[in-house]
Amino acid sequence: MTSFQHLTRRQWAQWAGAGALTGLAGLPGMAAAQKTSYPHKAIRMVIPFTPGGSADILGRAIGHELTTAWGQSVVPENVAGAGGSIGADRVAKAAADGYTLLMGHVGTLAVTPTLYPKLPYDPIKSFTPLAWVARVPNVLVVHPSVPVNDLASFIAYAKARPGSVNFSSGGNGSAAHMTMAYLALQAGLNLQHVPYKGTAPAVNDLVAGQVQALFTGVPAVLAQIRSGQIKAIAVSSPQRIAALPNVPTVAETGLPGLSGFEADQWYGVVGPAQMPIDVVNKINAQINASLKSPAILERLQSEGAQPMPSTPKVFADLIAKDLQRWRKVIVDSKMSL
Repeated sequence: MTSFQHLTRRQWAQWAGAGALTGLAGLPGMAAAQKTSYPHKAIRMVIPFTPGGSADILGRAIGHELTTAWGQSVVPENVAGAGGSIGADRVAKAAADGYTLLMGHVGTLAVTPTLYPKLPYDPIKSFTPLAWVARVPNVLVVHPSVPVNDLASFIAYAKARPGSVNFSSGGNGSAAHMTMAYLALQAGLNLQHVPYKGTAPAVNDLVAGQVQALFTGVPAVLAQIRSGQIKAIAVSSPQRIAALPNVPTVAETGLPGLSGFEADQWYGVVGPAQMPIDVVNKINAQINASLKSPAILERLQSEGAQPMPSTPKVFADLIAKDLQRWRKVIVDSKMSL
């Protein structure tokens, strides 16, 4: 046993410091802090669109995987409006602790910043990119009453009726809006845009014949295509997709102005800016692992979504690249809200 009388000054300081730390560790607050690791409570997954669309489908799928892996509930919360910017702003202003996440989307992070120049958030500075979840090809679909069966006939039909062919979308600045605007710009079409508050009502009114066309993510319309309620004309991806193997790509049609056409949607999880790196890495690693699991892989691919496990930097680079890309489309097409 050490005798206090024989301790040197340095030994006394070392002993006292160690004792102080031991004592602090015994305090309830300090003990809890040492034992607590992320996540220790429920996580909110903000989905910036109405239920039923691609963002909702993928956000809930990822949330379920994280809940299963971590044993903590990931609660989906649909916060729609203004092209997804209302939900995005809510996450941008949340605490950067990993308990409020956003199912980010090409429209919300790469399109609305140009369409809404006075957004209360910055798509680069206000968020921490966490994980690229999926790439989702868009598919051009029409109501059965429209007498077209391929892209060439659709373009001819629209050119013969300038300003009369209408198309729905999930809202101004949504991916469906941008993709059809891109097609119209490249093919020289004059189409009438009918924005809705979310993908689901845009699809419903197409099925009901209230609008004639829609160019949206495959997951949101795959069931209606398979049931014959709507007709698939072309997909926006560079290659045909497994879910719709008989539907050609826009680019492969060889039509004027459409060579190299590509306008897929993408989805990924972001959080508020300046999140702790250990939390960032944990979320990224778990989402990547979830995307490789047979269950979610089969589910995503069956819905036309391609899983994209990658690093936070790869996802950050994608956001920055598409922000510039879609800005050019908006400017060139003179799009405004």
